[in-house]
Amino acid sequence: MKQYFLLSILISLSTICLKAQVPDDALRTAWFTFNGSARNMAIGGVMGSLGGDISAAHVNPAGLGLFKTKEFIFSPGFHLNKNDFKFRGTDSASSKNNINYGTIGFVIGLPQNPNYSKWTSTAFSLSINQLANYNNNIQFKGFNNFSSFSEQYLEELIRDGADMTAAERNYIFGSSLAFRTYLVDTLADALGNVIGFQSLVPISTGINQEYSENTRGGLHEIALGFAGNMEDKLYVGATVDVPISSYQREFTYTEKDATNITNNDFNYFTYTEKSKSFGIGIGAKLGFIYKPQDRWRLGFAFHTPQLMVFKDQIRSWMITDTEGYAGVKQESSDNLNSGDAGTRKYYLITPWRAIVSASYVFREVSDVRKQRAFISADIEYVNYRGARFSRVNENDYTAKSYYKLVNSEVKDYYKGNFNIRLGGELKFNTFMFRLGGAFYGSPYKERALKANRILATGGIGYRNNGFFIDLAYAHSFNKDVVFPYRLNDKPNTFAEQAGSRGSIMLTFGAKF
Repeated sequence: MKQYFLLSILISLSTICLKAQVPDDALRTAWFTFNGSARNMAIGGVMGSLGGDISAAHVNPAGLGLFKTKEFIFSPGFHLNKNDFKFRGTDSASSKNNINYGTIGFVIGLPQNPNYSKWTSTAFSLSINQLANYNNNIQFKGFNNFSSFSEQYLEELIRDGADMTAAERNYIFGSSLAFRTYLVDTLADALGNVIGFQSLVPISTGINQEYSENTRGGLHEIALGFAGNMEDKLYVGATVDVPISSYQREFTYTEKDATNITNNDFNYFTYTEKSKSFGIGIGAKLGFIYKPQDRWRLGFAFHTPQLMVFKDQIRSWMITDTEGYAGVKQESSDNLNSGDAGTRKYYLITPWRAIVSASYVFREVSDVRKQRAFISADIEYVNYRGARFSRVNENDYTAKSYYKLVNSEVKDYYKGNFNIRLGGELKFNTFMFRLGGAFYGSPYKERALKANRILATGGIGYRNNGFFIDLAYAHSFNKDVVFPYRLNDKPNTFAEQAGSRGSIMLTFGAKF
């Protein structure tokens, strides 16, 4: 497999390399299935040309132009998360359920006097939506006689030409922990001269590897939207968006000797890491919806890249048992960093995306209460490889070189791809029945990395006397990959994920 990561070149500069940035950090803000109101979820997230729902502010803001009254909605939800993994021939499973929410906010539609304006109506909205839910539990294990987590530390030390002093002090969130606990030690020639470093993990006889990751948080978006309606024929809109990312990760990785040998200088090691990341930014969405004739609606929306600033914190621990070699040793980054967590600040530009859409409305009339059904489809393109990291401090030229390398890896690792959404609704007086589906293509360039997300959705709704309530369920079939570690000098091993996620959403709304 293609070698992806050459990011440890500057790892000794702890001011920027507390932990090497990896492309996964960029994907977290880009590859997600759409979340919104229960109505929008029930029809597969298709909102590029449909409009008339507050979720349009987060897809195609032109859809706000269909509002001519005032409306408030609230959308609580719940996630059911199940993961299945296959890692080096061993199957594992994990699960985690949690509270979720969809679009919350209000829309104010204002009809205009046709005698004084060519605009039939205008609309303003303020809403918040959870774009991605980071709450998850990932666990897998397997036997490996090909590579070890410890080899990434060897690569760092050898590539940097580190001496014993540097190995002991300069890599306080990784290699120095391994060196101080004798997971990695010096390698000497026959005369006792230090000529390099070695790992004490007996890879050739095999090790049992265990990976456990618990994550929390989400990607949220506040949207301030504006839209106009020209003669119920052309709708244009725009939003100013404020993305907010909150991410916490507790990660534990263990390797154990797979043999019963008690004098081979290795029993086990465990690496633990706790990190948290907070980011906030700004972006925009632009769009229009056009009715070429009754019943048809065509839409286009463009989501600009969002500029986000992040602050990360990290702490790490390691305990190693090398039996008769050095016994049980443990070390932590706190001991090497005056008891403080490591911090890092950086900018991230998220990928842009574009959506083209078409809807067919049965019995398209100005009185939406008399409309009987619709079918709608979105095709969305996301430029995943367009994510870019950059330094916060413009005078830090070393950081500039570092992030240039990271961005090169993002371009090599990802590609742009399409997402397709389809949904429809049948209306019987005050009750509605909805179905939908979606396919989200893989963001990975490497074909060996199999990944996609397939959604099946459905729901019901009730509307009467200015009040409405909607219920939706979306079931996502997920394929993805998880790398327990990444090496530069040999092919990387990874776990194949084939799990599912169920999302329940309930929306309450009222016109006022």
